[in-house]
Amino acid sequence: MAATALLEGGQLFDHRDGRDVVLKLRGVRTQFGDNVIHDKLDLDVFKGEIMGLVGGSGTGKSVLLRTIIGLNEIRKGKIELLGVDTRGKSRRTLYARTGVQFQDGALFSSLSVADNIIVPIREHAKLEEGLMREIAALKIALVGLPPDTGTKKPSELSGGMRKRASLARALALDPDVLFLDEPTAGLDPIGAAHYDDLVKSLRDNLGVTIVMVTHDLDSLYAACDRIAVLLDKRVVVGTMAEMLEYDHPWVREYFHGPRGRAARRE
Repeated sequence: MAATALLEGGQLFDHRDGRDVVLKLRGVRTQFGDNVIHDKLDLDVFKGEIMGLVGGSGTGKSVLLRTIIGLNEIRKGKIELLGVDTRGKSRRTLYARTGVQFQDGALFSSLSVADNIIVPIREHAKLEEGLMREIAALKIALVGLPPDTGTKKPSELSGGMRKRASLARALALDPDVLFLDEPTAGLDPIGAAHYDDLVKSLRDNLGVTIVMVTHDLDSLYAACDRIAVLLDKRVVVGTMAEMLEYDHPWVREYFHGPRGRAARRE
């Protein structure tokens, strides 16, 4: 490792190489009452990369994700998404350019899969019904689900199929940035590996930038270009190779423990 010192705010190294920054956090503080979750947190996510976000229990992985997508308000600092301040007046238009897959899928149980996918299209694009149906069918195929999935309710799907259905909805508006919250949680190893392959193919074929909250070491190895580790209310960012050399107790235990060694062998 060329250096172990952190840059201001927690960035480990600059891997930009001329790439555009599509998500920029500067001096971000998240707080609930007197409990400060993140403070003076800086983070850059570059166009076209898959960024994994990890951290120990209570470090606020999902809190940070929900803050980035506007479900939590920041107390201090600034978040720019696609070059736009997320607190600005164009917030609604901005979030039409992003897709979110929540950990539990968050599909509407009373709607079919196709109707779930159509919800954001109807909200933001207001297209003709027939065209929206065609787009829904296209997204269903894109995530590897059979065509008849569109007519089914979420309760009729397996856990893995629901994951893919919620991903199809996240892709409904052809987002520039895709946020995934624990996308492989609850999947068996084979299903998780297939999902990692799907995530990589979406990045490679669509050019979408992906931020993925995960605790799955296999996914970090298989899919992520860089990893942001939440430590001491900030983030340390680097490639897997850099993280394996980073000197911090939690990082060592996480990446060099039994599960980490098994993931490296895989």
